[in-house]
Amino acid sequence: MNTPPSPSGAEHTGGLSVRLGALVPLTRPGWVEAGRHLLAGLDLAVREVNDAGGIDGRPLELVVRDTAADPERAAAAVDELARLGVAAVAGEYHSAVARAAAARADALGVPFLCASAVLDALTEQPTEWVARLAPAQSHGWGIYADFLLGAGRRRIAVATQPSVYWASGTRVLRDYLAPRGGTVVELDTNALTPEALCDALVDHGATALLLLVGHPEPAVPIVRAVRGDRRLAEILIGAPAGQPEFAEWAALLGEDGAGIPFLRYLPERLGPLGERVGKELRERLGEAPSFVAFEGWDTVTVLAGVLRSHGTDRAAIAKSWPRVAVEGTRGPIRFSRTPGISVWQWAGTPIQVVDRAPAEPDRFRILHAG
Repeated sequence: MNTPPSPSGAEHTGGLSVRLGALVPLTRPGWVEAGRHLLAGLDLAVREVNDAGGIDGRPLELVVRDTAADPERAAAAVDELARLGVAAVAGEYHSAVARAAAARADALGVPFLCASAVLDALTEQPTEWVARLAPAQSHGWGIYADFLLGAGRRRIAVATQPSVYWASGTRVLRDYLAPRGGTVVELDTNALTPEALCDALVDHGATALLLLVGHPEPAVPIVRAVRGDRRLAEILIGAPAGQPEFAEWAALLGEDGAGIPFLRYLPERLGPLGERVGKELRERLGEAPSFVAFEGWDTVTVLAGVLRSHGTDRAAIAKSWPRVAVEGTRGPIRFSRTPGISVWQWAGTPIQVVDRAPAEPDRFRILHAG
């Protein structure tokens, strides 16, 4: 497996460094823009740890592996990183990929702090080895469903592709909306052209269409088709998975990509730490940092705190999850056990429903918070 050069500046420290494995989608079909933001956050935090003296005088080294959104590749990467002696594994954006990595980390006894993936069942059975910063899908997508109801949208169509992540999201929406008078109909984008999907939306009388599909294909053609169909002028297009978060969305769709609510894991206002880190991330990325970049920074900062307090022994790191108390960019981070969630979970993740302002696609509007 090819290794991109570690940007952490600790490549030549040999056995002196404390190694962290990093799983990041850096090539397609992975969501490359998300991977770039995640890596920027991971790397910035590593540099700050090393500038502050490292881990008891030893530099922290980030050993990066590109998952390319491939679960098998991610599982193999965890095997390789374990052999390389990493103290823990961090990162990953795609839920199906993170699930494969978590299962392998659990089997090998390697601590894994998941930055971004949201599947409730990140592992099949409860595990002590895995913790997560992103909110569980049932929690975040439930808040999104509550937003839909508040906006008077009860006849929901979901444009889907085969995936455990999209199937889980559909189930969360249906379970939340059905008892509250909402309905969910699935439209298979593998079987429907964007134009045929528009016809189906009219036939079903849908008041909202949720994009439970990949980006840019087929999400971008679907948005263009719906925006161009006069019959659907009043329909709300939504993207709970966060496709409009990144600059590529606005570049591809322009005004058509505005007014599409999505989930974002940021507070209404960042505190001093978040403001400082956000400024550094903006300089690194050359654009506004997404919430995924903050997730990356928080992930390394949590692990650095654990390594300083509990050492580099993998079992000791895993046992430390319930004792974590770290100030992150988006609030104080602590892990707990949540009913129905198989990993140690940060329950305090801030959650917003936002969109790009129709008149100013580069500006985000907060529509709902949970």
